[in-house]
This record gives sequence, C-alpha cells and structure tokens, in this order.
Amino acid sequence: MKSRYIGLGEDSNFASFHPIVTFVYFCAVIIISMFSMSPVFLLMTFAVGFSYSIVLGGWKAVRFNLIFAVPVLLLTMIINPLSNHRGVTVLFYLNGNAITLEAIIYGLASAAMLVSVVMWFSCFNKIMTSDKIIYLFGRVIPVIALLLSMCFRFIPLLKARFREIHDGQKCMGRQFRKREIVKKGRLLGKEISILIAWSLEAAIDTSDSMEARGYGLRGRTSFHIFKFSKRDCNMLILIVVLAAVVLSGCFLGVNNIYYYPAIVYPTSWQLILPFAVSYFILLILPIFMDIKGERKWRKLSLEM
Repeated sequence: MKSRYIGLGEDSNFASFHPIVTFVYFCAVIIISMFSMSPVFLLMTFAVGFSYSIVLGGWKAVRFNLIFAVPVLLLTMIINPLSNHRGVTVLFYLNGNAITLEAIIYGLASAAMLVSVVMWFSCFNKIMTSDKIIYLFGRVIPVIALLLSMCFRFIPLLKARFREIHDGQKCMGRQFRKREIVKKGRLLGKEISILIAWSLEAAIDTSDSMEARGYGLRGRTSFHIFKFSKRDCNMLILIVVLAAVVLSGCFLGVNNIYYYPAIVYPTSWQLILPFAVSYFILLILPIFMDIKGERKWRKLSLEM
C-alpha cells in the first residue's frame, strides 16, 4: 500500500475498473467541465480535480498544480481586462481604456476552467495507461490508438531519458559551474539533441516492431487481462445516469452565467441544486472508491 504522500497512481482502486468504465467517466467529466462557466460548477470541478490529482500523484501533483495553476489564473485575470473592456462595473481607466470587474471575473473563470480540464487530463493520464488505450481502440482505430498511447507516455518517457542523458554527461565529467552560462547552454543543447535523436529512433523502432507483429491487421488477436464484471456494470450505470442528469441540466442552462454587460445568474438556485449535487457525486466517485479501497487494504494488512 502506497503512502498518500507518494500518490496511488496505477494502484488506485478506481483504476481497477474496466477501461470502458474509466474512459466513459473521464469523458463525461472533461466534456462537462469544458462547457461549464458557472462558478458553482467551476469551483467543484477545480477543487475535486485538484484533490484527486493529489490522491494519484502525491506531493508532486501539488507542486505541478501550483506551478501551473497560479500563473495561468493570474495572467488570464490580468490579460483579459486589458483586451476586453466590456462590463458595467468600471474599476479604473488605463490609457483611456476601462478596466471592468466583469472582465476580471470572466478571465478568472476562463482560467479556472482551463486549469481544471488540464488537472483532469493529468488524472486521466494516470488511470488510462497505454495498454488500456490499445485495448479500447486497437481494433477500431489501430493507428490512432497506437499514436494516443505513445503520446500519453511521451512526456514521462522524455523526462526519464533526459535524466539518463544528463547523468551520463555528468559521469563523463561534463559538469560546469553556475557562472559558466555559455558552457552550460552548449551542454544543454547537446543533451536535447541527443534526446531528440534517441526519441525519433525509438519511435521508428516501435512502429517497425508493431508492424512486424501484425498490429492493425484484420483478424489479429491480442492478449488482455480486462474482464467486464457485474461490479463494472454497476459503476458504469451509475456514471451514465449521473452524467445524463448533469448533461440534461446543461441543456437547460443551469451551468451558464452571463458575465457581460453585468454578472447575472439566469437560473434559480432551487433548479441548480439537484444538478449540482449530481455533478458533485459524479466528481467524487473516484476519490470515494480509492478511500474505500485503501481502508480495505489497511484492514487486511492489520488482520495479517
């Protein structure tokens, strides 16, 4: 059992569900997040996405989220009112242009939506591994499935390779002081050049290997360990029902808000509440399942 400071990663209890279940879940959450500008929906999406990324990634996820989220939120909140001067609440004038409260809040809401989607995609990348992508789309769209699986593992693979190249350069004595900026720059350029050449060669080797094994040919079978059980069926039904309720609310406009010319919520809170509760339940499902799984393993370890 992993420590919560390290993060569960692929050991997440939610990751043990069938790939169809997890894929449908993340598609529903990300699609709803991309089309929801309501502060209620944004706050829930951001808070739960931030929390779940920490559950999966540990303290590394906290650092990544803060380094990415804070600058994006601040920059968008500053840049949007400089280019968009709509709104009735004028705070001050800058070079004759009105800086409005509505423009600032709209920039903050847009940035929150962007950051939330990125955080949920990071969770998707932790749960939906390359073998699950190949399993889901390998027969239907084999080329795109292989491309997606390679893209999802590309960044962590590049990090590992760059670390290996950098350590190799250190062992060869190519390590310079902080003041030797030019030499460090040349070394960095050399390491990036090695990394690009290595990655391109590995990509060619992968494609040749897959082609030699008959990947994508009609009638080709493949090994997988995924079985769709009653547990998966129940979870999929729950996800589909909750997503359908929330999406029906989105069609009714409960996740909309007018920022211009003034901030107006067109829907009453009595109508928003049931859809917001359904969306919150949908969001916390993975966290609930992971907490349940951790308690089960802890109980079994104590019994042993």
